[in-house]
Amino acid sequence: MVTVNSTDIVQPMQIRKLNSGDIPRITDAFAAIGWAGHKPRSQYQRYYDEQCEGARQVLVALVENQFAGYLTIVWEPDYLPFRNADIPEVQDFNVLPDFRRKKIGTALMDDAEELIATRSGTVGIGVGMYPDYGNAQRLYVKRGYIPDGRGLTYAGKVLEPMATVTNDDSLVLYFTKVLK
Repeated sequence: MVTVNSTDIVQPMQIRKLNSGDIPRITDAFAAIGWAGHKPRSQYQRYYDEQCEGARQVLVALVENQFAGYLTIVWEPDYLPFRNADIPEVQDFNVLPDFRRKKIGTALMDDAEELIATRSGTVGIGVGMYPDYGNAQRLYVKRGYIPDGRGLTYAGKVLEPMATVTNDDSLVLYFTKVLK
């Protein structure tokens, strides 16, 4: 089990690895807020399978045994600059709206960075560019993440100057942080 590092978070909270019993709890929680179409059960089954294979680590936050959020760590990401430099990537970081601003995201990131530091001196993360990602953009900068210097990407590929794309979940700016 991963331990919680922050002392000023909502209690009692637990952060641990995803288990197969979490899958219906997670999908039910996202369905309850209208995200069922974006967070299907098959996604979490794939995450669990990849975790069992060692390709991905999924950290789940529970508050009083209620699902509150999660993030995943991909050890060999698809984003080639990270893959080529052996930089693990934090992906699909979500905290349910009722649990935001309670340090749960901070605790998840603390534990993810601690886990990544056992295998790499650097962590990577990508963030979307539309307003729904504003809180995440601020969080990453406050935590010391800096842009990787390649500019915007779309579907994992660096955009050429003057390229026209849709501002959707595929439009991403990647960041890195050197871990101490």
